[in-house]
Amino acid sequence: MTLSPPLRALVREDLAELEAYAPHEGAFEVRLDANEAPDLFSADAHARLSRAALEHGLARYPDVRARALKDAIARRTGARPEELLVGVGSDEVIALLLTALDRPRKKGQPPAIVTSTPTFVMYRVSAKARGYVVVEVPLDARWRPSLPSLVHAVGMVEANIVFVATPNNPTGTTMSRDDVLALAAAAKDSLVVIDEAYAPFADESLGELFDSAPNLAFLGTLSKIGLAALRIGWLRAHPELVAELDKVRQPYNVPAVTQRMATVALDELSGELDGIVSLVREERTRLTLELERLGHAVTPSAANFLWVKTARPAAEVFEALAARSVLVRSFHQRGGRMASHLRITIGRPSDNDRLLSALASCGG
Repeated sequence: MTLSPPLRALVREDLAELEAYAPHEGAFEVRLDANEAPDLFSADAHARLSRAALEHGLARYPDVRARALKDAIARRTGARPEELLVGVGSDEVIALLLTALDRPRKKGQPPAIVTSTPTFVMYRVSAKARGYVVVEVPLDARWRPSLPSLVHAVGMVEANIVFVATPNNPTGTTMSRDDVLALAAAAKDSLVVIDEAYAPFADESLGELFDSAPNLAFLGTLSKIGLAALRIGWLRAHPELVAELDKVRQPYNVPAVTQRMATVALDELSGELDGIVSLVREERTRLTLELERLGHAVTPSAANFLWVKTARPAAEVFEALAARSVLVRSFHQRGGRMASHLRITIGRPSDNDRLLSALASCGG
């Protein structure tokens, strides 16, 4: 049904360039498209999580401050609870940042963010939805965030927020500690948000830099280590900023069931979470070698997925895999140098074997 003219007149015109997020539809036997971790929890862990879901009861609102969950996140990350803002996935936390920090730098000009491209799409989408100017700078020739380009863009638009994903999605590449510190120094009047959604799979976390600059903040999530269904994300920032962000957070935003299950997972099942990460890292090494043996070029990855330049056109490989009920993520519609790449999530060993078999059967 077409939106009536009076209502159409109320919708911002700049929303026309946005599209609602929609994952690839269809039934596939192997899904390696969404950067989820494989379900490797033991039967005992599943039983414990099921019990945890009922421990709060359903008649009462959740803890509005998510105190137990913040304590559990703090124990795992080294943060202090007062440095943490918890949301329904990193998506909500990003939206809260953009809502609270949207004060224009110059009269008559909208606020701006700076980020890289390609990277996590929700920085751009959430910022555009709130009227921001979005400046995206290309990754360098090795698919890494480019410090000179980011610094130049920040100075050009006086950005309110700079978003850097490291490891970066979809490339799996990282930004060095020195470059993060240099960016924070160059963008001293901006909030520099380091998104570490995939840090559990990297050799190091940059969270140790938290106290190095007052304008550094860090995003984290449970979605990539086996708990995507819980939709838990958080921001680590200085307590004064967290207090301001908390003013625009909806009350009771994180459901009680989610809070309790996530707390139990972090406190009681941390060994199993670590085991999931360890297996994914092992499979990442194996899958990289096998893909290269098949003639594909794989960018070194610090995440739970691989950025693969296919030997044949990526669109052809994507369709051939889909026809064999294996779904990966293709970027051929973006054109340019992305058109030759697939992003392949690391799955269970059996899933990865199925992928390799499908690739071999369709000629690589």
